[in-house]
Parts: sequence; C-alpha cells; structure tokens
Amino acid sequence: MAHSTSSHPPRNRPDATEAPQKRLSASSSQTSPELTHLKARLHRSLRQYPDFPSPGILFEDILPLFADALLHKSLLRALELQVMESFGQDRLPDVIVGLEARGFLFGPSLALKLGAGFVPVRKQGKLPGLTETAAFNKEYGEDFFQIQSDGIKPGQQVLVVDDIIATGGSAAAAGSLVKKLGGTLLGYIFILELDFLKGREKLDAPVHTLLSSQEEGNTET
Repeated sequence: MAHSTSSHPPRNRPDATEAPQKRLSASSSQTSPELTHLKARLHRSLRQYPDFPSPGILFEDILPLFADALLHKSLLRALELQVMESFGQDRLPDVIVGLEARGFLFGPSLALKLGAGFVPVRKQGKLPGLTETAAFNKEYGEDFFQIQSDGIKPGQQVLVVDDIIATGGSAAAAGSLVKKLGGTLLGYIFILELDFLKGREKLDAPVHTLLSSQEEGNTET
C-alpha cells in the first residue's frame, strides 16, 4: 500500500500517442465537470468489509473498479483527466512508475493513454539486471523496493502511481528511486487516500488522489 517544477523539451512521440492529449486539450472547458462525475461514480462502486482481515479493520476494496469494463474505462479516464488537470498539457510525464503490486493494475494502461513509458518498482530480488534499492518501514519492520537502473533516463519527467496512499512509506521509497536515477519527480497519483493517516506529509512532490476513504478508522486495502 501507500512537491518540483521545471521546464522540459518537447518529446518526440508518434501521432498515435499524441491523439489523446490533443483531444483533452480541445475539451479542457469540460474537464472538471466530467472528472467530478467520474469520481462520484467510482466512489459509489467501492466496497467495504468490516473486520477484515482482522477485527477492527475496515477493508476498502477497489477491485470492483476493475471487474466491470465500463467502470474500468471510467477509472482510466478519470486518472487521465486528473493528470491533465494537475500537471497541465506541457508537463505530462515521460514515464509512469507503478508500485508492486496494484500499481501494475492500471499503471501501464494510464501510461499508454498519456503516451508515456511504464516502469515497475518491485520488492527486492524480483527484478533482473542492475537495480537501485530504497528501504521503507512497514508495520512489521523494514522492507525494500527496487527499480532497474536503466528504467529512467536523467531528466525524464516521472509520475509515481499506486492504488492507495496510507502511511506514505512505500511511495516515498519509490520517489527516492526516481531521483537516484536522475528523473524529475512530477508527483504522485493514487486512486484512494486514507486521509487520517497523513501519508502525503512524507512525500516531497505534489500528491493527487481520486477518492478519499469513506470512513475514518482502521482501514486497509
């Protein structure tokens, strides 16, 4: 589970990947109402399971967003619009970095929609070749994330994505890996935020979330 601004030269990308960006720019006046509508629809589709996986835990289930084709499409559209509204047409990411494991559910699809590459961040020992490593704390101790050393080129603009931001430790580790490789960390995008855990306070780049948790208390996803 789970702030930098610089100019950037135009990126050479094929027409197929530029098409969604031109369409969004042309309809920018309707972006906010559309995103508001999509967020409400996605929020209604979340499921909650009290006392799972243990007593006192309220489990927020995002999987219904992927089980239905229309909801899945709405999620990707909402994420696309969120990126456009948050960072602007001239600061789209070159690379989407997705965190293991649920960042892999939507990270590659979002990257395609934005004309960006996708690079995974995985637990230590899961990636071949040369890697960079960053540690982060979990409730039961220390864990480690890794990224392939050639995954990000110096100067590329990078957006980190994951399903939720809770305490923020794993996302912060991913952000540090981006910087180790010389990337420019644009910010973070999450589907869901557990606001009361204040995880965004650990992150040193802009944080944007589609949804907030439905109830405050002990929550997992």
